[in-house]
Amino acid sequence: MAQPVTHNWVLRRRVVLCLFLLALGTLVLRAIQLQIVRHDFYLSQGYARQQRLVDIPAHRGNILDRHGEPVAVSTPIDSIWGVPEEMLKDPKKLSMLAAELDLDTDDFLGRIDKAHSQKREFMYVQRHVRPGVAKSIEEMAVPGVDLMREYRRYYPSGRAASHVVGFTDVDDRGREGMEIAYDEWLRGTAGKRRVVRDLRGREIEGLNIVKTATAGKDLYLSIDKQLQYFADRALASAIDQHKAESASLVVLDVNTGEVMAMVNYPTYNPNNTSMRTGGKQRNRSITDVFEPGSTMKPFTIAAALESGQFKADDIIFTSPGYYKIGKYEVRDEGNYGWLDLRGIIRKSSNVGVSKVATQLEPQQMWEVFDQLGFGRPTGSAFPGEVAGYFNHPTLWHHVEQATLSYGYGISVSALQLARAYAAIANGGKLPQISFVKTNEPGIGEQVISPPVATELRAMLEEVVAGDGTGSRARIPGFRVAGKTGTSHRSQRGGYADDRYVSIFAGFAPVSNPRFAAVVVVHDPRGGQHFGGVVAAPVFASVMAAALRLAGVEPDNITESDGRVVLNMLHEDPS
Repeated sequence: MAQPVTHNWVLRRRVVLCLFLLALGTLVLRAIQLQIVRHDFYLSQGYARQQRLVDIPAHRGNILDRHGEPVAVSTPIDSIWGVPEEMLKDPKKLSMLAAELDLDTDDFLGRIDKAHSQKREFMYVQRHVRPGVAKSIEEMAVPGVDLMREYRRYYPSGRAASHVVGFTDVDDRGREGMEIAYDEWLRGTAGKRRVVRDLRGREIEGLNIVKTATAGKDLYLSIDKQLQYFADRALASAIDQHKAESASLVVLDVNTGEVMAMVNYPTYNPNNTSMRTGGKQRNRSITDVFEPGSTMKPFTIAAALESGQFKADDIIFTSPGYYKIGKYEVRDEGNYGWLDLRGIIRKSSNVGVSKVATQLEPQQMWEVFDQLGFGRPTGSAFPGEVAGYFNHPTLWHHVEQATLSYGYGISVSALQLARAYAAIANGGKLPQISFVKTNEPGIGEQVISPPVATELRAMLEEVVAGDGTGSRARIPGFRVAGKTGTSHRSQRGGYADDRYVSIFAGFAPVSNPRFAAVVVVHDPRGGQHFGGVVAAPVFASVMAAALRLAGVEPDNITESDGRVVLNMLHEDPS
């Protein structure tokens, strides 16, 4: 017999049904709210948590030599990054990752913990990894870890052009040399793109490009890549032969002011980041100064000729080989007797040039030195360029005019000295220095009158071709002009008796000068220290290569050296 349905049971059923309908209605209303009323809002919130704007790296402009040969290029490379919160979910794989990247596991985990505690959503794991390593990391599928495409700078010339070109840091920003001087020109502008990432932070979809990346511009330097190689080897050979501490070499185009080559020692390979320390990256041709010794004598003679008080054939008595100015004694290497101004340069007489200098008004001598650029930067715009040291005549002591005449009491850079010799070579105009290819004559200031410049060229040619101190600077088939210099290195309290700076400065060919060069060797300890022995042969070797590469016609071929010249013209300087 069926049991009657009680009132309480019916009531309970109705209550449950109402609650069910209420819950269903709530779900329907919530669905309507999510899918219709606030659909756009929640969709945007979801995208905000999954979408990210990421950089599109801009390709840095290439740096090329004057012939279009690359000396700095950017190559694509992967970097590893991660989301700290996601990375900590799998410590085992993090240990594997650390081992693959040769990282200390505890230090690596500590970095991740620190980034997580700072609520960072991004951290670099390692920048610029090799392709094989990047592939291995990708296959590991470590939570929160992904690859990012960047660019790394590569320097095909290695150490040969390192001091001119410089290098960039890990973020592809210029840090030395022309890389930093023209960083804005080379850098370009990074772009932006919108992507969707999964919970592990991996990119699963690229949506659109917000901003297109703009590549940097290429930069054509004035240097010749082949000449750089040759100069680097020649300077390294001299360092090795003479056991020197350091050295610099500069080659200029005398008409355009372009730097054709510039090398220094110690040097470094910019592709090896561990070598960018200890001052090796310093461009000593521009940042370091020295007392130029007898290479300043031609400028003293220039001041004498410009004053009108002297002519080239005026004679000076230099016996007995020394000359006292108060308590100070000026000495020559020998007793040269009577010398005209040409002989003073040819024999490199300190006594002769001092006697000439002390007959000039200090202002006359200072003006010529100043107009030649001593005591102020060359205006090359190269980072770290120094002005050197050169006192105003109102501050000169009673013997300073004499010592300045043969290169003591003044400090110059190798570039400043090369520029001054270029002015003698090109008819008296001080060229505008450029590290960027121009091929156009600079608007140089006339600092020496053309007749005086012509007279000085003849004097300097005798130093090399005659019985002067520069015979080791001769180049078969070419007329060469130049001057040797040997100065004692300064130290606290005076000058060192056994430490020297060996210098040669000159230009070629004399009939139509094309290049000027300066070689400076600091502290040679191989038994020889005179500029004519240590620096002049380096000048001859590098200048011969410069003339050969530029296709300059010989201007002094004789039957005896014609075969040597022919072989030289067909020799590969690299």
